[in-house]
Amino acid sequence: METPTADTSLLLDNSSLGVHARHIDEVLADLKTSSSGLTADEAARRLTNYGRNQLPKVAGRHLLLRFLAHFHNALIYFLLAAAIAASLLGHVVDAAVIAAVVLVNAVVGFIQEGKAEKALSAIHNLIAPHAYLIREGRRFKVPVKEIVPGDIVSLEPGERVPADLRLIRTSALRIEEAILTGESVAAEKREAPAPKEAALGDRHSMAYSGTLVAAGQGLGVVVATGGATEIGRISALLREVQPLTTPLLRQINHFGKQFTWITLAVAAVLFAFAVLVRGYAWPDALIAVVALSVGAIPEGLPAVITITLAIGVQRMARRHAAIRQLPAVETLGATSVICSDKTGTLTRNEMTVRRLEVSHGRFAVTGSGYVPEGRLEAASTDDAAADKQRLESGCLVLAGVVCNDAQLNHENGAWHVMGDPMEGALVALAMKAGLEPELTRHEWSRLYEIPFDAKHRLMATLNRHSAGDGRIFVKGAPDELLQRCVAQLDGEGTASLDRDAWGAKVANAAAQGERVLGFAVKAVAPDADKLAFSDLDGLVFIGLIGFIDPPREEAVAAIKECHSAGVAVKMITGDHAETAAAIARQLGFGEDPRVLTGRELDDISDTDLPAIVTEVSVFARTNPEHKLRIVRALQSTGAIVAMTGDGVNDAPSLKQANVGVGMGHKGTDAAKEASQMVLLDDNFASIVAAVNEGRVVYDNIRKVTAWTLPTNGGEVLAVITAILFNFSMPMSAVQILWINLVTAGTLGLALAFEPAEPNVMQRRPRPANQGLLTPFLIWRVALVSFLFLAAVLGVFFYSLGRGDELAMARTLVVNLIVVLEIFYLFNVRYLHYTSFSWQGLLGTPAVLSAVAVVIVAQAMFTYWPAMQALFDTRSLSFLDGVLVICIGMVMMAILEVEKIVMRRTGWLRQ
Repeated sequence: METPTADTSLLLDNSSLGVHARHIDEVLADLKTSSSGLTADEAARRLTNYGRNQLPKVAGRHLLLRFLAHFHNALIYFLLAAAIAASLLGHVVDAAVIAAVVLVNAVVGFIQEGKAEKALSAIHNLIAPHAYLIREGRRFKVPVKEIVPGDIVSLEPGERVPADLRLIRTSALRIEEAILTGESVAAEKREAPAPKEAALGDRHSMAYSGTLVAAGQGLGVVVATGGATEIGRISALLREVQPLTTPLLRQINHFGKQFTWITLAVAAVLFAFAVLVRGYAWPDALIAVVALSVGAIPEGLPAVITITLAIGVQRMARRHAAIRQLPAVETLGATSVICSDKTGTLTRNEMTVRRLEVSHGRFAVTGSGYVPEGRLEAASTDDAAADKQRLESGCLVLAGVVCNDAQLNHENGAWHVMGDPMEGALVALAMKAGLEPELTRHEWSRLYEIPFDAKHRLMATLNRHSAGDGRIFVKGAPDELLQRCVAQLDGEGTASLDRDAWGAKVANAAAQGERVLGFAVKAVAPDADKLAFSDLDGLVFIGLIGFIDPPREEAVAAIKECHSAGVAVKMITGDHAETAAAIARQLGFGEDPRVLTGRELDDISDTDLPAIVTEVSVFARTNPEHKLRIVRALQSTGAIVAMTGDGVNDAPSLKQANVGVGMGHKGTDAAKEASQMVLLDDNFASIVAAVNEGRVVYDNIRKVTAWTLPTNGGEVLAVITAILFNFSMPMSAVQILWINLVTAGTLGLALAFEPAEPNVMQRRPRPANQGLLTPFLIWRVALVSFLFLAAVLGVFFYSLGRGDELAMARTLVVNLIVVLEIFYLFNVRYLHYTSFSWQGLLGTPAVLSAVAVVIVAQAMFTYWPAMQALFDTRSLSFLDGVLVICIGMVMMAILEVEKIVMRRTGWLRQ
């Protein structure tokens, strides 16, 4: 975008200059324009100075550089070292497979990165291609990119606002601003100045680029274009956010670097020792070192971790969570804070009538959403009062369905509103009360109407009953209607109006987080056929109806589960503080949840913010910068943050979060593209289910690691011991590769399919800085490695001692290691519980299939002549088979005892 020159920087920074709070005449004067619009020459001059009305585009990296960058990390070097080791041994196929894993990982990462970069382009697509302007007093259709500050823009229903506008004239104008504010109800607009301190969602005199005109008409002057608009500021925030490395990738990279250096150092020392001390010829010493490297490098581990993550993706998809970036699966398991939008995620995003207030009492309304199932429950138990309540409520429900333009349709097994959500809730209320909306509207035919207008904040209809009665029905803001009323309905008659009592009822409903509408009626002559504002004086007040976007029942249970799992939940919403607090109480945030507004956030320094956001559970009236600050402040405390969002205003914080969660139904493309996960049902409970699956995935990765490293460690210790003490290798290099090949792709992979251990959501989230190898896993790797070493050396020297040839002894050792790995697999399936149970001993279909495959492969390795010739093996006797199985059972018993000790001492939790 071209940079505007200094002498024409009129009102580009409209937020800081408070354009919303200034009189329209001042704004027009500052912009050097009028309601007739700019001249063509002036518009062309400003286009040159300001540049096009489009968001700045950032030049991306070259495709080749982006692709090559995916090879530059310790994990890839780790895999390449394994491929080189396999090729040195002549196993070209194995080397090719490992190289293929490297290539596939790079390609997947490259594709995912490309998808993530679409977040900015998704925001660009929100700007409409054309708009209607007034220039030189005439109406023109102009490409949006040619709009300049000072242009006069005409707004119609269904159109997207093409730039930031200060409204000049409005007629029943309502604009859906959910992509910027998160509010589900369209904002009412009027031309009068808004308070200077008004939050974005309260600036009724403004229309912002990218928002959608829901109803009415309007005229506005352009005060900001391109990158200077509100949506442009969000785009800039999104570009500034740097993508985070997931905990798993950090741990794997750290582990890969450490393991690579340790392996190289040990190999070099052993090579020098073998040549200089033991007198090995250097080719023999090199073969021994290669055998060590093949035994040490768990070449199957990265691939199995990737497969484990992929299985987690499939499981989450079945629970309505679509993963866009593979590592996000594991990150979910580490989540310690979930920051959630309110509307549609914690709530149903379906307005529901909760209460009816009439002069003689109150009715509670049961049911939820637009489903017309429920009933009206009177608060009074006195029969006479209850009769009056019913009469008054009947008139109230009638007014709600007649002074109403919405329709409620039943399609594909669900109820949908055609029209305003609150009017849809009134239709559902009428059906709960036993009315048939279409029949009632037919009986009370509409003759004239005054549509809702933000200036007067009411809607009125003139209706005539089939019997001849004429009435005016009015609904709107209670304070506006009460000013126009002279009496109130009292049973079958009227009584003097008690404004204070109604005011108290409005305040009580608002304190419960309800939106409140007032209703009034007036009898008119049967022949009346016109309606004017002057006719709306002398009304009779009927009552109040309170609406609420009800919490999802499953969200309440999910929040409770989060608390038991040690996961904090923060609700971030564009709603007012009172509404947010009321919903938070119903969701289970406590009886008196602490609420912090966006304006209060502005007064808190970055230094003090982390301690405050940790304690606060509800944030109200927030803008994109607030959400970004909240996420960053939580991350600065070491928290792993999952953030939900659906609007463009959420995109920066979604990208900043460790796991951004977009909404599949009501989410914008910008929010989805900035997210690592998309909820297919927009339901908070699905996030919690995904956290559960994420913990299972991480548990399974730990199990794979806890199984792979010590089994390889036993092989390495056997090679090192043979070199140090100068005796024959218990296994040849090619036999070591066989063990790794036949077990890693079967036994190790079976652990990726393990179901959740009991009470997985009763554990605290793991620390963000916890390494892949915890103290317990390091201990387990060392213990099992030495148990393997003791068993291998014992059997090896036992076989040689009874007179077996070296080939027979090595065959016995290879079979022993495979049997030990099978028994250890059953032990490691339960890291937090004993494996001595029917479920533990029987295993899963994946485990049993893997064991069956290994047994068949090992039988071929031992008895098939072709394999004997290839690997230099010999046939074993039945008693030799019994011996290795007994040793495996002893090792499993030892490890089960160790597990009990670790659990009682608390080490198992590390």
